[in-house]
Amino acid sequence: MTPTAFSPATTAQLDRADALCTRQGARMTQQRREILGLILDAQTPVGAYDLLEKIKTPDRRPAPPTVYRALDFLLDHGLIHRIERLSAFVPCTHLLHDPHTHNPDHCHDHDHETCLHTAQFLICKSCKGVTEIADSSVLNTLRGICREQNFVMQGASIEVVGLCAECATKARPTRKTAQKQASPSSP
Repeated sequence: MTPTAFSPATTAQLDRADALCTRQGARMTQQRREILGLILDAQTPVGAYDLLEKIKTPDRRPAPPTVYRALDFLLDHGLIHRIERLSAFVPCTHLLHDPHTHNPDHCHDHDHETCLHTAQFLICKSCKGVTEIADSSVLNTLRGICREQNFVMQGASIEVVGLCAECATKARPTRKTAQKQASPSSP
């Protein structure tokens, strides 16, 4: 099995993920590392079958359950998120930042029973771009609602669908076009 070669930046992120798994008592196998690396390198959310195609070689034909087991592991350890609307996966942004900074809303050095790992996404329906956001006010609102309902929240994923800034700009009609559409036609 020849592993995929990754950039130094991706390799550093993979090393952080490996260390995180080790602290959690889990093992980052070569296959899990390769799947995570492909997700980290993807410019847009990537589906399981896309990953399967990327890891196939003439002498290596993994079956879909192999990829799904790796994805389940990565999800369980908070390293990736599943975008339900797209049936695709993105890396959790905590891997992309300096490991010495800590965001209290991203709890990963944890006991899985008490930690709440939330994900909030802005999904562009035009270019399919996904941005993960971490807004503590959203998490605090959810916690308050759950407390009022005596509901024990174990996870939350919020997917907001719309247009990213670039696609929204492209979709806006120019001022002249808007004026032509608004003015009545002359006979």
